[in-house]
Amino acid sequence: MAALIIFYDGGCPLCVKEMRQLKAKDKQHKLQFENIWANDFATRFPRVDIAEANRILHGQKANGDMIYGLDVTHAAWSAVGRGWMTAALRWPVIKWLADKGYLFFARNRNGISKLITGNARCLQCSLDE
Repeated sequence: MAALIIFYDGGCPLCVKEMRQLKAKDKQHKLQFENIWANDFATRFPRVDIAEANRILHGQKANGDMIYGLDVTHAAWSAVGRGWMTAALRWPVIKWLADKGYLFFARNRNGISKLITGNARCLQCSLDE
């Protein structure tokens, strides 16, 4: 069983890019990646509200506890031995500001993705590309 299930927006080029980076670093298979737009997602994960998971990144720890936003990001990077890259985002002094910045990014990720990648959305984003 994975240490962390990440419920990500599989139509967001930036989100998929980060998931690809995590997958490449996940040599011990501690992460499970679940696209919230997969046809069978609601059946397999009925307790995850797709609209909420589209608003803010969701994750599920091995013990079943749900985590959200940058807590998921930090847990994922920690699971692949790179938690030092995101640790500062969880420090009490920085956490509040980082969380506000994340919510801004999450709300505007399609526009930000368009600026950075040239694509606001993708229909067939894959973690294997």
